[in-house]
Amino acid sequence: MTPVLELRGIDKRFGPVQVLHDVAFSAYPGEVTALVGDNGAGKSTLVKCVGGIYPIDSGEYLFEGRQVHVSGPRDAAELGIDIVYQDLALCDNLDIVQNMFLGRERRSGLVLDEATMEEMAAQTLASLSVRSVISIRQHVSSLSGGQRQTVAIAKAVLWNSKVVVLDEPTAALGVAQTAQVLELVRRLADKGLAVVLISHNMNDVFAVSDRIAALYLGRMAAQVKTADVTHAQIVELITAGRSGELGLRNGNGGAS
Repeated sequence: MTPVLELRGIDKRFGPVQVLHDVAFSAYPGEVTALVGDNGAGKSTLVKCVGGIYPIDSGEYLFEGRQVHVSGPRDAAELGIDIVYQDLALCDNLDIVQNMFLGRERRSGLVLDEATMEEMAAQTLASLSVRSVISIRQHVSSLSGGQRQTVAIAKAVLWNSKVVVLDEPTAALGVAQTAQVLELVRRLADKGLAVVLISHNMNDVFAVSDRIAALYLGRMAAQVKTADVTHAQIVELITAGRSGELGLRNGNGGAS
């Protein structure tokens, strides 16, 4: 199966500090790939390289099997890559429909086509089996943390994204809301999207992911199928870069 998104040999420096070292990463259609690593491992930098916020210094960026050049967030969006950051980038003073179409409003002549936008928003939420929202005209300020996350994810689906990156989507959520968001993450993959889940919660990672990519000090220690590893092995990859025969040859060497 060809990855939708594939990075090869990615290096990224900020002045004299090299943050990413020869990183390889793949995300496949219909799968959830968990990107894990300790604080400072390079997860945020890698995601911002994917999203075009940071230019890569060297390496290859492939999308649907062909090499592309992503020079900014607009390039990433045009490919079909949507990143839902922790702050969600939602406007509290707007309702759900207005947030989902923010900057991409539909018009009928000189006025907004409210009916079409409402219908498209409702269809998108229904396609994801979202039942926790009372009205699509609710202001975002009235929504719970889980509902806000749902709106941010649905916004990505509305625009026919092929890759959706979710940055700690269950952070600060309760047990019930976390379960709802994880179900939604799984449904995204079941719809054929490639989902990249950034998380520190290993229970969430093992509950929903198909593959796990573990970063250690800016290097990809391993990218493996979730079914092939244990919780303890992933923790070792995150904290030491190696677990038995899996991972980096030494603390800062290449992958085995």
